[in-house]
Amino acid sequence: MPVWSQSSTTGQTAIPLRIPAQSLDRALTELAAKTGLLIGADSSLLTGKQAPMLEGNYTPAAALSKLLEDSGLEAVPGANGSYQLRRSPPSTPRPLPEVRVSATEGSVAYVARQSAAGTKTGAPLVETPQSVSVITADRIEAMGATNIKDVLAFTPGVEIAPYGTDSRYDWMVIRGFEAYAPGFYQDGLQLRNNGYWAIWQTENYGLERIEILRGPSSVLYGQNGPGGMVNLVSKQPLGEQRNEVQVQVGSDARKQLAGDFSGSVGEDGTALYRVVGLVRDAELPQGDMPDDRFYLAPSLTLKPSAQTSLTLLSHVLRSRAGTYVRSLPEQGTLVKTPAGTKLPTNTYISEPDFNHLDQDQWSVGYLLEHKPNDVVTLRQNVRYAHLDMDFGQVSLRDFVTVNSDPSDPVNYRQITRRVHASKEKTNLFTMDHQAQLEINGATVHHTLLAGFDYQNGRFDQTSYFSGTATDFDLYNPVYGGPVTIGPADMDLRTRLVQAGLYLQDQAKWGNWVATVGGRYDRATIDVDDHLADARSSQVDGQFSSRAGLVYLHPSGWAPYASYATSFIPSTTINPDTGDAFDPETGRQIEAGVRYQPANLKAIYSAAMFDLRRQKYVTYEPATGTPKQTGEIVVRGLELEAVVTPMAGLNLTVAYAYTPKADVTRSEDPAEVGKQASAVSKQRLSLWGDYRFSTGLKLGLGVRHVGPTNGNYETATTEIPGYTLLDAMLGYDIDHWSVALNASNLTDKEYIANCGYGSCYFGTQRKVVMTTTYRW
Repeated sequence: MPVWSQSSTTGQTAIPLRIPAQSLDRALTELAAKTGLLIGADSSLLTGKQAPMLEGNYTPAAALSKLLEDSGLEAVPGANGSYQLRRSPPSTPRPLPEVRVSATEGSVAYVARQSAAGTKTGAPLVETPQSVSVITADRIEAMGATNIKDVLAFTPGVEIAPYGTDSRYDWMVIRGFEAYAPGFYQDGLQLRNNGYWAIWQTENYGLERIEILRGPSSVLYGQNGPGGMVNLVSKQPLGEQRNEVQVQVGSDARKQLAGDFSGSVGEDGTALYRVVGLVRDAELPQGDMPDDRFYLAPSLTLKPSAQTSLTLLSHVLRSRAGTYVRSLPEQGTLVKTPAGTKLPTNTYISEPDFNHLDQDQWSVGYLLEHKPNDVVTLRQNVRYAHLDMDFGQVSLRDFVTVNSDPSDPVNYRQITRRVHASKEKTNLFTMDHQAQLEINGATVHHTLLAGFDYQNGRFDQTSYFSGTATDFDLYNPVYGGPVTIGPADMDLRTRLVQAGLYLQDQAKWGNWVATVGGRYDRATIDVDDHLADARSSQVDGQFSSRAGLVYLHPSGWAPYASYATSFIPSTTINPDTGDAFDPETGRQIEAGVRYQPANLKAIYSAAMFDLRRQKYVTYEPATGTPKQTGEIVVRGLELEAVVTPMAGLNLTVAYAYTPKADVTRSEDPAEVGKQASAVSKQRLSLWGDYRFSTGLKLGLGVRHVGPTNGNYETATTEIPGYTLLDAMLGYDIDHWSVALNASNLTDKEYIANCGYGSCYFGTQRKVVMTTTYRW
């Protein structure tokens, strides 16, 4: 029976303590050394148990209680201030902590210490050898974010407007590569898209936090692009009664009513519920088109014992909206037309009566966890989801040439337009089985994770690209002209089946943590082309890996280095073989450092990386023949700080320096040396808010994006950088909270990007007032 003790006095005065996350026996040894606490326990009780990081001012007894959280042990006071550890008696499981804290209490939860995305084991961020950012619900609320892009605008390495304002989707680019395909993740399971218009929609109000893993992630998640992945964590039942009703009004006739209710079904705490929902009546910024939504997400947690937890999750989302994209010709916006004229940028060039994006989606699933003993944890996460989408849009094509004189302004007055329409359905089943083992050796502690995940998706799509719409006068807009849809250009049923086996070991010894993982995937894609009456099939297998090393310095610094890979199948046919090309791959080398100072709610991070997308298909310009020779190299530096330096003050700083994001290999020589996606060399964002003891709260955000040359650097001239301001003014009193948020406060007009003759304008000023009552 080990006994931890020290001869110093163990009073009840709170003292500053910092003990890093580590094995429980080592954490107790360190606590005894720093406080003089006398602690006794049977060695068998401590095997495989981990202690969380402890920092702040604690009495010795409170520090001991903190270290024992989630260990299944309790400390029994003895003589002379000593404590004896024993198993906790069977009782109501301790409820998960609520991350949101009332502003009147002086603080909110901005700083996250852990993330499930980086390792799937909930390891502390300082032990994760790859860049991870976590945005809590409190940060989402403070910024007044109404979609995911609003939130991630303050995250390093993320470009949120590659196509400017777009009401349809949350397009974004992470470290130079699109992150919206093959799809975001929710609760660790992928929301796979089909690559066209059937994109899963998400609701900020239903999220507890957002996690962004930057760089390749295939070792844990299978098919993915090289830039990174986004994991959305749903609100789940709480162990105490929490209720809120929220009313929101704002720009574009926005009226929204939302509610969030959670608590225990009975008095024993073995059944917990949560119901989150909203209804929105709003319009898009132009065209008098609707932007309406209904969302409902009920969930239930069952805890039949201290070892088992089952959370049932579900949601229904119904959206009825038009489509709003701010796209105009490059000539007349970024540069003057050859006639020396500028186009009116506030003209909506589409057809409001035709444009629509109607979507119905729902899902049911569960998160099951069982701990048969102190060594083994078993998890099974399952979801079935369905999406039904009907889309139609009229968009820009080109100028109408009236005469042969390029200096005549009449040649830049009217534009032709194209029509896109599609009806699509998605049925998606996903599951992830995990077995986690805690093996405590003499000098090394291993956290082993073995997993098997599976996806089975069916995607039905009938799309139309050959429709027509009347020409449009930019200076005298007339809407309501005839829009015709031609015969279907695409009628496909695609079935994707993917299965992956993965193994990961997090080995901890002394101040070192090594993470090594490997995975093998097998994916089958079958396509039925109903128009051609043809069927094709392809099977791909791929191995992915990751290795990283972290040094945990007692001062709170944690330098690390890592190597990671990714893959995604290619559906392009190799003309030499008649089969699809091999999967394209990604690989990244990253070196960085995190810092968690003692006695301060803060986490700082810095990372340098070399990221490569390899074996992607490019085309010979003369013949159009595809070849699998493409490579894009992205190198950069990212800095991030999330800190609460004093009670009531919260700061978020993000900076990205990306000197290289270039095509290095391509069958088209004109592409080599150019950026495939427009990535600004420098991005900087800052957000700060302060909550006064009187209840007043103020917030200010600054976002700066440097200049680019557009997609594949096709812009005629440099696209200017821009700086945007966001602000928040609010007041909290008793159960009430009122906040007025404004994004792009000065209503700055800016071009977010250009490519191949078109430019995409950014989002105009948006103002939202939110009133919340909590009890």
